[in-house]
Amino acid sequence: MVQAHGITKTYNKGSGAAVHALRDVSLEIRPGEFVAIMGASGSGKTTLMNILGCLDKPSSGQLLLDGQEVSRMDDQALAKVRNQKIGFVFQSFNLMPRANALENVELPLIYSDKADITRLSRQALESVGLKDRIHHLPSELSGGQQQRVAIARAIVNQPEIIFADEPTGNLDTRSSYEIIALFQQLNQQGKTVVLVTHEPDIAEYAKRIIKISDGRIIGDQANASPKNAELALGKLTREEVRHDSK
Repeated sequence: MVQAHGITKTYNKGSGAAVHALRDVSLEIRPGEFVAIMGASGSGKTTLMNILGCLDKPSSGQLLLDGQEVSRMDDQALAKVRNQKIGFVFQSFNLMPRANALENVELPLIYSDKADITRLSRQALESVGLKDRIHHLPSELSGGQQQRVAIARAIVNQPEIIFADEPTGNLDTRSSYEIIALFQQLNQQGKTVVLVTHEPDIAEYAKRIIKISDGRIIGDQANASPKNAELALGKLTREEVRHDSK
């Protein structure tokens, strides 16, 4: 699905000094994979996600999506690719504060040729467990619920691949498990998921872990035994019950 060959990204500071965010990165992501891209702050993982997700262009190298070269497309063509094939989830949710959950989810469909966008948006919200929250503003929702709205918005257009940048970074433990469980469910339904994180324990829920440091891939291996977020939720619930009973 995604093929990156020799991707380099260089930023020029005002002083003229060059910052090499990515250095000769090559990788492939196959349909149906659940991949975690893991690295410390400043490692280049978000820059890599932005390029793989067609939010940014590489300084050099080649990027193909479904066999189509996208690394040389103009901004308008890239926007069309993103709208048709890619869903995004971010750490800060990126919801419109004055729009309710339903209106936030409808946004990607406004620029599509799909009919009955309200019905499709309701279905997306129901699929993430927010049937009773569709008319709530972001300020009336918990952090976990806001991230569920963001996931519904990411999947409403039926994208082929979902990119999630630190999706649990602003959440408590229970909400983090719930969000990871949703990604695992989407992956089981056939969606390709690419999750960017700096947390090793979050990466362990993916089926493949790519490690990046100083703009280079330093590790790429299958995770033979991915953790199960539903089981983690069940264990957390049992611990809470024991604590409350004391």
